[in-house]
Amino acid sequence: MRVILERSNLLKSLNHVHRVVERRNTIPILSNVLLGAEGASLEMKATDLDLEVTEATPAKVERGGATTVPAHLLYDIVRKLADGAEVMLKTDEDGNAMTVTSGRSSFRLQCLPQSDFPELSAGSFSHIFRLDSVALKGLIEKTQFAISTEETRYYLNGIYLHTHEVGGKLKLRSVATDGHRLARAEIDAPAGSEGMPGIIIPRKTVSELQKLVDDPDVAVTTELSDTKIRFTIGSVVLTSKLIDGTFPDYQRVIPTGNDKKLIIDRQSFAAAVDRVSTISSERGRAVKLSISEGQVTLAVNNPDSGSATEELSADYSSDPIEIGFNAKYLLDVAAQLTGTEAKFMLADAGSPTLIHDMADETALYVLMPMRV
Repeated sequence: MRVILERSNLLKSLNHVHRVVERRNTIPILSNVLLGAEGASLEMKATDLDLEVTEATPAKVERGGATTVPAHLLYDIVRKLADGAEVMLKTDEDGNAMTVTSGRSSFRLQCLPQSDFPELSAGSFSHIFRLDSVALKGLIEKTQFAISTEETRYYLNGIYLHTHEVGGKLKLRSVATDGHRLARAEIDAPAGSEGMPGIIIPRKTVSELQKLVDDPDVAVTTELSDTKIRFTIGSVVLTSKLIDGTFPDYQRVIPTGNDKKLIIDRQSFAAAVDRVSTISSERGRAVKLSISEGQVTLAVNNPDSGSATEELSADYSSDPIEIGFNAKYLLDVAAQLTGTEAKFMLADAGSPTLIHDMADETALYVLMPMRV
């Protein structure tokens, strides 16, 4: 194999694929990226056996072929080469090593044979639909912060993607929860998603997808079955296994009878929560909200270091209520809201609270209170 290509093209593609590769691997081939040169492009592929990313980039192929080299090492080398440089990748006759040459720099990397590289067999996909990258990005970003990191409840370690009928219209919904909070977002269901199975996309796949859907002009082709999902975003193809589990009936935890309405300036509220929580211990991080007509008082009490309070004016005219929340959870939700104001729908100190984005009716957040 002998290929010449622009450093910027090579770096961009390596950046997309190398992130999938785990830093520590018991199986040596999984530390490598598969490089295949054919026609006028170089295709790269990396996998961790659950997730696979491939991307083709334009290249001058003088001699075709394929091999695998350490992914993070190749990425670090290319990253440190001069901007605008040309890079030549050339394998030895015996295929045991590859030379990376650019200007006066030359690196020699050990290769492992292409035949050892695992294939994440995709099988056949039952549903195919297209989404704007902006729409997909919204579904991910509004919910991913609530994904559980608790490995024992593995079925919560991802985003639940499914269709749901609302007022006679089919919606494509994403939901994530860790048992303490829940985030839900929805868009109009795209053609082809009708009757799709409800699927759970793993946290790592969600994280990679989030980095790939940064171009607003690109349409994303989504193919899925009961066990796999594939996203085609421009020249990048991401294939992932799905979490094999049943997502809980999240509708049951979304309260419908919360009648106390609090409307507050989002930025002022987030800044105040951030300030008063400075004093709280990392363990609890509870902020008490004392809500009465026209105002909210935020209070934090830490027996070890002291206390803090801050008052904010707010639109509230129901009975006074005191309720506590995890400060980080409040800040996470506030960071997702796009409007200038946030709307809280409360019931009592022990019941879940609903938070709405005043500028986006498609997003909904549920927070469980804390005892304070």
